[in-house]
Amino acid sequence: MVAILLLATGVVRADDFIVYSPHVLATQSEIELRGYSYGDPRADFNGGRAAELSISHAFTDWWKPEIYLARYERAPGSRGRLLGYEFENTFQFTQPGEYWADFGFLASYEHQIIAGKPDAVEFGPLVEKTVGRFTHRFNAIWEKQVGAGAAGKYEFRYSYSGTYAVSAAFRPGIEAYARPADRAYQAGPIVAGEWHVPGTTSSLEYRFGVVLGLNATAPRRTWLAQVEYEFF
Repeated sequence: MVAILLLATGVVRADDFIVYSPHVLATQSEIELRGYSYGDPRADFNGGRAAELSISHAFTDWWKPEIYLARYERAPGSRGRLLGYEFENTFQFTQPGEYWADFGFLASYEHQIIAGKPDAVEFGPLVEKTVGRFTHRFNAIWEKQVGAGAAGKYEFRYSYSGTYAVSAAFRPGIEAYARPADRAYQAGPIVAGEWHVPGTTSSLEYRFGVVLGLNATAPRRTWLAQVEYEFF
């Protein structure tokens, strides 16, 4: 029942299946499409999916704002719908290699277009550590509804990504996601990479994978996909 309620109210979104980097590259612009799809025949999850389209530009070497132009969700047992818009900010606090790990902060505001659904804010620290070819990332994110009809409690989730750089274009690894509020814990393999467009300063990044449910209240399989075009 907990999972059914949370999915019906749209708590699980494409943002829940991404591990953010704290790094900001000044003057870089990005166009990003990412999403997930459940692979689980149970009624609580069957047919559930979400996707987001965003654009961003790093105005400085420590601040990157991002606007989500479209946020789509299809909850199990219902039709797909657009959720609204989001204004997200990544702040880089330290320079790469300055301390034992690199630190940043995520802060965002979500505006809903669905009647009766309150807006929300999200915030939390971003951590990244690279050792040789291994890169580790950790996020801890809190969410709070705001405005009319907002719930009084905070929702919390945390995530981890660990990859090994065979090459710039091929970085296999593992990701793990935890959403204590709906008692969902997942982990599984992913592959990511980046290709530079010859003769330009542009590049194309990708990330695909599947995370498996570690407990009964999590989806058995969640397929992840992300494609990002970066340019200066």
